[in-house]
Amino acid sequence: MSQYDQYTMQDPRTQYPTISASGELQPEPGLDAATRPRPDHGEETYRGTGRLKGRKALITGGDSGIGAAVAIAFAREGADVAIGYLLSEQQDADHVLKEIELAGVKALALPGDIKDETVCKELVRKTAGEFGSIDILVNNAGKQEFVGELQDITSEQFQHTFQTNVFAMFWITQAAVPHMPAGASIVNTTSIQSYQPSPGLLDYASTKGAITAFTKSLAKMLANKGIRVNAVAPGPIWTPLQPSHGQPPDKLKEFGQNTPLGRPGQPAELAPAYVYLASQESSYVTAEVLGVTGGQHLP
Repeated sequence: MSQYDQYTMQDPRTQYPTISASGELQPEPGLDAATRPRPDHGEETYRGTGRLKGRKALITGGDSGIGAAVAIAFAREGADVAIGYLLSEQQDADHVLKEIELAGVKALALPGDIKDETVCKELVRKTAGEFGSIDILVNNAGKQEFVGELQDITSEQFQHTFQTNVFAMFWITQAAVPHMPAGASIVNTTSIQSYQPSPGLLDYASTKGAITAFTKSLAKMLANKGIRVNAVAPGPIWTPLQPSHGQPPDKLKEFGQNTPLGRPGQPAELAPAYVYLASQESSYVTAEVLGVTGGQHLP
């Protein structure tokens, strides 16, 4: 893993190694603790500068992958952070909650399955109750399962993917906005799959297209409240989503090597994009999608 922080100049092609995964899969939803090689969330490298001091953040899927890196970065930038996650991911969540607390800010654990509308509303209620407001909302939790043939996609999978990736985003955002003051920021996790969908990710890519459209429409809807809405579109990022049936075993062995930079990204490389969009530095940025793709550019 990289030995440098996010400020040190270095060659992006070799900042992190290529992934040489075994191709062995783990059960959904996947754990960082069981992912080999271990993803880098910036535990040893991310340095904060107070860019989010005093802010109150809610991050779904904050236990692992991109969400974990964002939670750690937000905490080191001075924000109190609540993370939503599945109870089966408690091991990963405990690691992130500890990192948040080590940053000297408040950490709030919110286990629950966001496919349930009631759980979504409870996440918001508990966050607002504990923190007093929600200044940053990151809709990041996602379900991705590779299925190569159309006829093999079950109705249950299709529904669960949309419930997790789209419906939950709507329910949580709708509940959160009344607790968000002017100056607040919403950052959604879309994907390069919204623009360059892969065969085998039909339901996942469809949800990411919906998230992109949701982001742009919501930004215009909330502009008169002084709330900005943007999204980050990751390319191939090494997270537990990939080995927990998000990719077929044969693709795991060379995951991300077809990008112009020749390697997959690490969660730590996504965090600065979310910090930027959450901070006042992006005060004139709304309805935008920021690609972090290793060179597989967005349209």
